[in-house]
Amino acid sequence: MLQALQGVRVIDMSHVIAGPLASFYLAQLGAEVIKVESPAGGDVMRANRGGEGDTPDGFVALNAGKASAALDIRTPEGAAAVRELARTADVFIENFRPGVVARYGLDEASIRAINPSIVYCSISGYGQQGEWAQRGAYDHVVQALTGMMMMSGDDPQGPPIKVGFPVIDVAVGMLASLAITAALHQRARDGQGQSIDASMVQAALMLMYPNASSFLTSGVEPQRVGNRGYTGSPTADTYRCADGWLATAANTPAQFRKLVAVLGLEELCTDARALDLDALNSDGGFVVAKDLPYLRERFSAAFATRSAAEMERRLNAVGVPAARVRKLGEFLREVDGGGQLPLPGLRFAQGERIVRTPGLGFRSADMVAGAPPRPGAESLGRSTGRLAAEAAPA
Repeated sequence: MLQALQGVRVIDMSHVIAGPLASFYLAQLGAEVIKVESPAGGDVMRANRGGEGDTPDGFVALNAGKASAALDIRTPEGAAAVRELARTADVFIENFRPGVVARYGLDEASIRAINPSIVYCSISGYGQQGEWAQRGAYDHVVQALTGMMMMSGDDPQGPPIKVGFPVIDVAVGMLASLAITAALHQRARDGQGQSIDASMVQAALMLMYPNASSFLTSGVEPQRVGNRGYTGSPTADTYRCADGWLATAANTPAQFRKLVAVLGLEELCTDARALDLDALNSDGGFVVAKDLPYLRERFSAAFATRSAAEMERRLNAVGVPAARVRKLGEFLREVDGGGQLPLPGLRFAQGERIVRTPGLGFRSADMVAGAPPRPGAESLGRSTGRLAAEAAPA
């Protein structure tokens, strides 16, 4: 699978995270990706970090395996060079504000005029049409706009809380790579070029898919639930323990009965004031609380004197999903080669150092542990001359 896109040529005029992540997927699946950058510093993610030159780790993680062409699209010569590259390309990616690339003859119509079968993907904040199309967008701004900030936390009147990492940037990059791959498959069937309009707003709504669908269908506004689970079961929650925090997911009646057995709270299974006993005694569905504050008090008290690490082990052993709350680094150190789960990360050789990533988010047979490092990211403009020579008329 890691060579599934071998023979596909991609022109990538994107920068920062979303577009580069989309083309990173394509590159790691075998495509030839040409990253077009401004000669004046290139992608902002190249910003120098210590002694890493213009290929710091964060840049490498998004741009490994791509060729770098330093071309100033604001000049007629630079724009013409990009069009010449696009003449033999299969995919063209850009993430400027709508209308910007048209100034330089690099919009979809201009590129399709010289390459009718190309897959042209535009990534933006709000899409290519509509009153908001010209607005600038950053991850946390779109989180605010779409209501995502008001779904975190547990106080209905509390301040907005953003997701702690650029979740929308990553999501739109993944969705764009999916759409591009599907468009290539469609083109292989009918020979037609495809147009893709991927936006951060669309990605945000997909991340909130169940909630957005519920509101669009029934007008149900999602409520802030803090660290409780999506099902609403009283013991799909997060509890303070003696040595940290523990998340549990005793959603079903069977899971609930196992949880109370471990905690010595079996009497709750017959407490009609606290629980909907019809739901608890049914063959399917989720546990339903009648008195949620009382149940939270009982379970909070039971967990408070226990070890989160020990509870994680015991609950998982009886079939109740549970995890001690960890920091990212703690989790990665724990599972890195530890055998707990397969983590087929990718390694990239960048000069004298190795840049490691968690991979592509899935496993396939050719993702093997201990594989040699893959090529890293090129310094700014390294392939400009080679690509110009290849594009020159014979």
